Amino acid sequence: MARSGISQDPNSITAATVLKRAVELDSEYRYQQALVCYQEGIDLLLQVLKGTKDDTKKCHLRKKISDYMDRAENIKKYLDQEKEDGKYHKQIKIEENATGFSYESLFQEYLNEMVTEVWIEDPYIRQTHQLYNLLRFCEMLIKRSCKVKTIHLLTTLAEDTARAEQMNGLREIKDSLRNHGVLLELEYSSSIHDREIRFNNGWIIKIGRGLDYFKKPQGRFTLGYCDLDLRPCRETTVEIFHNKHTKMI
Repeated sequence: MARSGISQDPNSITAATVLKRAVELDSEYRYQQALVCYQEGIDLLLQVLKGTKDDTKKCHLRKKISDYMDRAENIKKYLDQEKEDGKYHKQIKIEENATGFSYESLFQEYLNEMVTEVWIEDPYIRQTHQLYNLLRFCEMLIKRSCKVKTIHLLTTLAEDTARAEQMNGLREIKDSLRNHGVLLELEYSSSIHDREIRFNNGWIIKIGRGLDYFKKPQGRFTLGYCDLDLRPCRETTVEIFHNKHTKMI
């Protein structure tokens, strides 16, 4: 396993801190988080290398970078094999007020050209902002490289006073998707509670709050109103796993 011993000059302190954390995560078998830290630390070391004039220090840095790159590549191969074997599991804890968790940022890693069918189980696609969440999720699917043809939505019916707005909103989304060659199939259940999104390439994503994990924007002209990567989130947990033996129903 690579070690984090780097010359502690001012320009490399940040890299040393990140790589120390990478080694710690690595030793705890938290490989997904360790890989992220290794990659960030390697990028920082490459910046340090560019600004280094001393040949001895350059040689030392190149050796360190090579060691960390080898370890990162081995971890990546291991995680790829876990995915291939259907044993991959990843947990993301979204902290209160955290940003950078748009649908595209969260799901893009698991979408590819094999995805033609999507299942969404979420009891709270009822209010206006929740309908917009569904719309944004569908927009993300249309923009990605996947070739989605059918989206299945299982949700609950709104109360009588809000049901007409829910029906109208879902009808508009369905009509709009049809214009893009995508069928939205709607189903309602009074007992659904769990939130889950499944892709027919085997990926399953469980989000504690479903699609509704964003906070209300502070105003119509504030950052995050349009770009969800800039929108503060509510605390929730995301569980991602792959099971190639899972039967989609």
